[in-house]
Amino acid sequence: MSSSESQDKITVEDATAIAQKWLDTSASTATNRQFEEHFNLVSKKVKITGVPGYESISYDDWSRQSETDFKEGLLKSVSYEGFKLIATNERQIMFKTIETVCGTDGTKRAHGVEILLGREEDGVWRVTQERVQTDDESRHDGLM
Repeated sequence: MSSSESQDKITVEDATAIAQKWLDTSASTATNRQFEEHFNLVSKKVKITGVPGYESISYDDWSRQSETDFKEGLLKSVSYEGFKLIATNERQIMFKTIETVCGTDGTKRAHGVEILLGREEDGVWRVTQERVQTDDESRHDGLM
């Protein structure tokens, strides 16, 4: 193993800290409607699955809808609760959590999500895949 490979290895503790920082920043930038900062956390190659009514959602679709929601003040807050690390290596971290999205109209949606973060060429950890879980799967994972 070369010295650069050993420097790239991340521990479970490091992976957990990176994921938690990503979750905290994602929640705060969404809640504060900071569109540019929020979408700097999202890979241009992102693919979202598990959303009822959609086979998958791309970066362009997600960013366009979010920009509208942010500008129109439809989003009150985003938060995450619970954390279960699934797998990690030097370039990826996969975990599950519960995401709660509250609208300014009083709506509240909580659902489990499986998130894959990837460390991109610029060194920034961004979500590359997100899968919305069923409630049964989230309960099975001990998140609900």
